[in-house]
Amino acid sequence: MRAAYQYRLRLTKSQETEVERWLDMLRHQYNYLLADRFNWYEQNRCSINSCPLVCHLPNLKDNPDYFSQKKTLPQLKKDRPWYGVVQSQVLQDCVKRVDLAFKRFLKGDSNGKKSGRPGFKGKKRYKSFTFPSLGKNPISGNILTLPKFGKVKMIYHRPIPEGFKIKTATITRKADGYYVTLSIQDDTVPEIISADSVKNPIGIDMGLKSFLIKSDGSEVPIPQYYRKAQKRLRKIQKVVSRSKKGSNNRKSAINKLGKAHKKVADTRKDFHFKTAKELLDNYDLVAHEKLNIKGLAKTKMAKSILDAGWGQFLSILSNKAVRVAWPTAINAGLQTVAVNPRNTSQNCSNCGVKVPKKLKDRIHSCPSCGYTEDRDVNAAINILNLAVGHSVSSSAARS
Repeated sequence: MRAAYQYRLRLTKSQETEVERWLDMLRHQYNYLLADRFNWYEQNRCSINSCPLVCHLPNLKDNPDYFSQKKTLPQLKKDRPWYGVVQSQVLQDCVKRVDLAFKRFLKGDSNGKKSGRPGFKGKKRYKSFTFPSLGKNPISGNILTLPKFGKVKMIYHRPIPEGFKIKTATITRKADGYYVTLSIQDDTVPEIISADSVKNPIGIDMGLKSFLIKSDGSEVPIPQYYRKAQKRLRKIQKVVSRSKKGSNNRKSAINKLGKAHKKVADTRKDFHFKTAKELLDNYDLVAHEKLNIKGLAKTKMAKSILDAGWGQFLSILSNKAVRVAWPTAINAGLQTVAVNPRNTSQNCSNCGVKVPKKLKDRIHSCPSCGYTEDRDVNAAINILNLAVGHSVSSSAARS
């Protein structure tokens, strides 16, 4: 099992300068390697699928890949000695990033879905670098030792759980400072509670009127952090757009805008973590809809959907469910089940008959069995029924 713990760094001025120096060198190297890939791609691709009897083809360049580009790093340090300050594995990770970006552009990910053409990184656009391996005991108190970079001070607000080893460390520049993300691993496989032994399940229906509605009738209000911050964000954005490009005032305004957006994102994420914890503290199975959030984000409700952050919440919920008992019971794990949302709002949770409703209809009233319930609560009960594989009575769902 792998997890990521993030800590804020307290760097000295000289360390901040060194981090920025590494980021800028890695940015230049990333752009160079990406340009090498594109040069080969443009020179060697051809739409003609046959060759004439007489042809004069130039000597084709070998296709640059991860291994061939990694072999160029020793020569890079000879030609540009200042790259010698960057740890070798950090440079190799830069090559890996280029390889991954280009492969997703040409071949796609594991599902065959292709990404857009990777772009070159402008100034301040390369924001992180990764140490793929660390020493045996890299943390001592609140001091983290990074290979070739040295010791850095961090706010060690939560300890690494017992049994976990630190695998990688990623230094990231954000609007309000520098952070380190530690990837930790434990080889123990969590034992997930089986569906047969589930005693206290719950179904949730995601919404925009309320953030989520449970099958027991209770709900979690939607906070709308972005909408509440829009007025302040608009004022700062005006200062940015009206200031002269390249001026110190513009840089200051951009930094202020970045901090304001980060505050919105941080408060939303904190709300998601607390909501997920409340669910997993009280229930051993949480059933939810398998939503096509990218598709929903293309509708008229895009701003509200993205402000709610359903995707981030469901990801946190599923990840936290597996390790909810850390570090006291490392093998314990709860269950989250994603079900097909088709007709969950239309079908009657009591008898199963389809009762067509428009979006404005907020009450479910079944003409077949006479069951009446709030539309969203009815949907949450249907989601729970699909997850557990059998009908759960409305009284049981509410208990």
